[in-house]
Amino acid sequence: MKPLFIILLILFNIPLLFAQDAKSFINQGNKLYQKKKYKEAEEAFRKAAAKPGQKVESNFNLADALYKQKKFDSAGKGFTAIASSAGNPLLKAEAYHNLGNSLLTTKKYDASIDAYKKSLLNNPKDDQTRYNLAYAQEMLKKQQQQNKNNKNKNNQDNNKNNQDKNKNNQDKKNKNNQGKSDQDKDKQNRDAGNQNKKDQGQPPPDKVSKDDAQRMLDALNDQEKDTQDKLKNKKLKGVKVPVIKDW
Repeated sequence: MKPLFIILLILFNIPLLFAQDAKSFINQGNKLYQKKKYKEAEEAFRKAAAKPGQKVESNFNLADALYKQKKFDSAGKGFTAIASSAGNPLLKAEAYHNLGNSLLTTKKYDASIDAYKKSLLNNPKDDQTRYNLAYAQEMLKKQQQQNKNNKNKNNQDNNKNNQDKNKNNQDKKNKNNQGKSDQDKDKQNRDAGNQNKKDQGQPPPDKVSKDDAQRMLDALNDQEKDTQDKLKNKKLKGVKVPVIKDW
C-alpha cells in the first residue's frame, strides 16, 4: 500500500510540479528582463510558455521581451494572439496597447490607430493609450502630407524631364531643319553660281538704239540696191539687143 500511496501522491502532484516549473521560469525571465537581458529573458519565457497553466502570462512577457529586442513583427504577432484569445478586458486592452506600440514603431500608423482604439474599447480610462492614439493620428497626418509632397515632387520632376526631353527633341529637329535649310541654301548658291558662270561665258547682248538700228538698216538697203544696179548694168553690157526698125 505504501508504494501505491507514493505513486498516487506523485500522480496527484504532477500538475502542481508543472505549474511551479512554469512559475519559476516566469520569475527567472522577469529578473532577466529587469536587468535588460532581454535575449535570456525571452528564452526563459519560451520555456514557461511550453508548460501548462501559465501560457497567457508567459506569452505576454515573451512578446514584451521580443519588443525590447526590436523584433517588432514577432512581438506584434504575440500581442495579437493574446488580444484575440484573452477573456479579461484589461488583459485584452494591454495586449492591444502593446500591439499598437509595435505597429507605431514600424510606422504602420493606420494599423496602430486601430489597435489603440480596440484597447480603449476594453479600457476607456487608459490615458496612456489615449495619448498614444492621438500621437499616432498626428504621425499619420504627417506621413500622408509627406507622401503627397513626394508625389507632387515626382510629378514636377516628371514634367521637367518631359519638358527637357521635348526641348531636346525640338532642338534636334531645329538643328536638322537648319542643316537642311543650309543645304538648300548652298544648293541655291551653287545653282546661282553656275548660272552666273554660264552667263559670263556668253557675250552680253549688244545694246543698239533705235536710230542706230535704222541707220544700219538703211545702209544695208543702199548696199543691196547698189549691188543690184551693178548686176543689172553688167547684164545689159553683156547682151546685144537687135534693133527692129519700123519701115
